[in-house]
Amino acid sequence: MPTFKAWVIEKTEAGQSLALRGFDTAALMDGDVTVRVTHSGLNYKDGLAMTGRMPVVRRFPMIPGIDFAGTVEASEHPDYTPGDAVVLTGWGVGETHLGGLAERARVRGDWLVPLPEGLSPAQAMAIGTAGYTAMLSVLALERHGLTPEAGPALVTGASGGVGSVGVALLKRAGWHVIAATGRAGEAEYLKRLGAAEILEREALSGTPRPLAKERWAAGIDAVGGTVLANALAMTKGGGAIAACGNAGGMDLPSSVAPFILRGVSLLGINSVTTPLAPRREAWARLARDLDLALLESMTTTVPLEQAGAVGEALLAGGVRGRTVVAVA
Repeated sequence: MPTFKAWVIEKTEAGQSLALRGFDTAALMDGDVTVRVTHSGLNYKDGLAMTGRMPVVRRFPMIPGIDFAGTVEASEHPDYTPGDAVVLTGWGVGETHLGGLAERARVRGDWLVPLPEGLSPAQAMAIGTAGYTAMLSVLALERHGLTPEAGPALVTGASGGVGSVGVALLKRAGWHVIAATGRAGEAEYLKRLGAAEILEREALSGTPRPLAKERWAAGIDAVGGTVLANALAMTKGGGAIAACGNAGGMDLPSSVAPFILRGVSLLGINSVTTPLAPRREAWARLARDLDLALLESMTTTVPLEQAGAVGEALLAGGVRGRTVVAVA
């Protein structure tokens, strides 16, 4: 097809514009696999890209969408043939390489992962970058040697995409989960996902102390900033926090005290350029461990035509769980 529907970000004198329009197939970027996209996801970074609130997009025009699932249409890559179902997250797609909020995408085959057995394309995007990042965080905590016997696990930004999946995964693994959220109305939702306790965000929003009362042995933090600093100060000796987001800021107003006086570890999670082996491991664990009924309960689906309106709500914290875009 010479053109296909896509959300397109253009650079303007005032900053940038976003519109759903036809996009020329010939203008797709280099890659050895062309995918007919059936589903995409909406993540916090997509909200930043679509609204222009941060300089996420580094080339114009840009098709946003940092993840997608679909079917291979054409391939010069040895691992993929037409008809294969595939998933993509990360690798700068939607930032420096044309992304997934479109009917077509052309990418490097090395960036793709086969659709895990047991997951549909829609379910894969209900997991999406956020859920995949949550799984990488769980794997990092496990590699650190932490188990539920060590104490509770904290999840910050718990009603968001990373947080919702993180709560469900940790509960499934046997943890006593403390879900921190700034939305009091989401308490019942988080308990359905597996949270044993709800912690108001204010408990992590004050000026961080070097050390505070020990409350949890592990954590997944998608917020950063003051919240992460307070989470570290309250982590038990020998514990660890997996840091995977910056919704609350890029700074870390902490001290060395948790690290040198309690042996706390800060585990950095980079979901964008994860090598293929751990990437496949994470998706395999998601297909095995994530309760698909819970996944459905945390997921909202919108058609491609409505995707552009969700960006502001994502940044304002007004979106619960995961949002899937049905492209085809």
